[in-house]
Amino acid sequence: MSSADTESDTADTDSPAPPTDDLRAGILAAFETELGDALVESHLKPGDDLWLRVFPSAWDTAAELAKHNFGFTFFDYLSAIDWMPSPFGRYEDAEVDTPLSEKLNQPWDLVTGVAGGNTRFQLLARVIDVRTRHIGVHLKSDVPDDTMTMPTWTRTYAGADWHERETWEMYGITFDGHPDLKHIYLPSDFEGFPLRKDFPLLPRVVKPWPGIVDVEPMPGEDPTEGEEEVAPE
Repeated sequence: MSSADTESDTADTDSPAPPTDDLRAGILAAFETELGDALVESHLKPGDDLWLRVFPSAWDTAAELAKHNFGFTFFDYLSAIDWMPSPFGRYEDAEVDTPLSEKLNQPWDLVTGVAGGNTRFQLLARVIDVRTRHIGVHLKSDVPDDTMTMPTWTRTYAGADWHERETWEMYGITFDGHPDLKHIYLPSDFEGFPLRKDFPLLPRVVKPWPGIVDVEPMPGEDPTEGEEEVAPE
C-alpha cells in the first residue's frame, strides 16, 4: 500500500461523522407513518429543529396528531409568510420613478425556505412538548392561491384563535371553521392586507427611506467623511 493510500485511509477515518438527532428523527418517522402521502416534505437539522410541510387538506389533521398522538400540547404561534419578493426593492435605496402599476407586474421567481413550497403564501406554526421531551416542531403548509383558505386549528389549539385572526387580517387568509374572524388592529372598512409584499407603504414609495443615510459613524471614523461641502450663504 502506498503512502498516499495510507494518508487517504487515515483522512477518511479521522473525518467526523455527520451529526445525528435520534429524537427528532423518531418524531419525523412517526409523522410519516400517520400522515403518509399528506406529508409533502420535511427538513431535519440535527440539534436544532424539525420542519414538516403538509398538504393544505391535512393541515388540521397534522395539528390533531401533533397534540393528541405525539404530545405537542403547547401551542406557540401561527402566522403566514409571503414569499413574493417586494416589488418596491429595499426601502433604503428604492427608486421612486417607476409607476406603481409597473412595479406590481414585474415577474418573480418563487424561492421558499426549508421543506420547500409551491405557492406564494404559506402557513407556519410551531408546537412544543413541554412535559417530557421539551422539544418543538414547525409545521407548514402551502395556502391555495385560488381560495386563500385553510382549515382552522382552533378546534385543536384554542390559542390559535387570535393568531388566525391576525393572519386573516394582515395576509387575507381565511380559516374555514374559525368561530369569529374579525379585526384586531385595523378598522372594519380597511382595504388591503398590510403584511403582503405588494401592499405599498406610501410614504416610502413616494420618498426613499432615509434611514441608511442617518447612520452614526463607527468609532475611529471621521464623522465628516463623505459629506459634501456646502458653500456659505
